[in-house]
This record gives sequence, C-alpha cells and structure tokens, in this order.
Amino acid sequence: MESTTQQKTVAIYSTPTCHFCQMAKEYFAENNIQFVNYDVSKDLERRQEMFDITSQMGVPVIVIGDDVIIGFDREKIAELLGLKA
Repeated sequence: MESTTQQKTVAIYSTPTCHFCQMAKEYFAENNIQFVNYDVSKDLERRQEMFDITSQMGVPVIVIGDDVIIGFDREKIAELLGLKA
C-alpha cells in the first residue's frame, strides 16, 4: 500500500554535545523520518543560516517544511509530520 502523504523536508541544526539534539535525531530515527543534520559547531555557513532563521544561537533548530521549531518539541514535531506524539 502506498503512502498518500509525501514526507516534508526535515533539517536539524545541531551540535555534537547537545542532548536535546540527540533526542530529536533519535526520535526521527525511531519514526523512520529522513532528515538532514547540520553540525553548526563546524559549519559556519549553516550556523549563520540558523541565526538568520531564528535570530538566536540555541540548538536544536528543526525545520520541517516551512515550519521552524526551536528546541525539541516532540508534540509539535509529531503534529507537523502527522505522527502520534
């Protein structure tokens, strides 16, 4: 049976030492959500991009389609991706 919903593009701006970043990535993996990870501790262009989007330097910043989530908000992520929270 084919899925009728196409997955939205998911990106996470994170650092290797961020506990909530790791939780978010594990949540995506558990739910078979493909995502792109940007390590803003090393990638200065992506760090600036994250700052331009949010006007702050806190991680994680999760972008789902056109929606931006600052922090690991499991309920909001589930809502935007059509998952059970």
